[in-house]
Amino acid sequence: MINILLSGACGKMGNAVARCVAEDEGLKIIAGVDRAEILCDFPIYKSFDDVKVVPDVIIDFSHVAVLDSLLDYAIKNNVAVILATTGYSAEQIAKIKDTANKIPVFFTANMSLGVNLLCSLAKSAAKILGSNFDVEIIEKHHNQKIDAPSGTALMLANAVNEDFDDKYTYEYDRHSKRQKRTKSEIGLHAIRGGTIVGEHDVIFAGHDEVITLSHAAQSKEVFAAGAVKAAKFIVGKPNGLYDMGDILNIG
Repeated sequence: MINILLSGACGKMGNAVARCVAEDEGLKIIAGVDRAEILCDFPIYKSFDDVKVVPDVIIDFSHVAVLDSLLDYAIKNNVAVILATTGYSAEQIAKIKDTANKIPVFFTANMSLGVNLLCSLAKSAAKILGSNFDVEIIEKHHNQKIDAPSGTALMLANAVNEDFDDKYTYEYDRHSKRQKRTKSEIGLHAIRGGTIVGEHDVIFAGHDEVITLSHAAQSKEVFAAGAVKAAKFIVGKPNGLYDMGDILNIG
């Protein structure tokens, strides 16, 4: 039995994870952390300072502000961590990578298996198509999403840019520029509206032909299922930084 501490337990993603865990006899949520309070089958703590149990793994779908206390608790108790929150700063990402030297850390911008496959396909396309094709990334999310562009859009851009030796710059929309597009840029565009769960298009535009790679999430369950899969994967692993590529054997 894998015991889980669920951070962000009372949110929409927390509820989705709880539903996925309930369908798996090998998993159990023993506690949650959230400032809100709802009736659950497990105790809810206001902060990691209050937690009185030690799980096998933490699944986090909360807020970037929780990161420091979450990692402090995980290091102190030698607990593996699944970080599924987006919008981290460069300093926070550096801390996550440093923490991976002390405990197993699973960190990805998107927990969907399909999105991570999309990322691998985009990287392969960049390798084949080369600099003769312009790359544009469009992401769409619901009107309550705070960060833009999405962490997934940046993950896709980074995957493509890696094949170009990280020489490309990122252009966020183009409303403030009155000039032609340069060859050494990747365009990122964010759309916010309604209840769109998450859609990402990677467009490779060349001379007289366009190739578009797309992924659309129809519900939040796909992210919850990915996080649960990651929890099963990481328990018992040595210290280090892991992502969905390690599960799918891609990268």
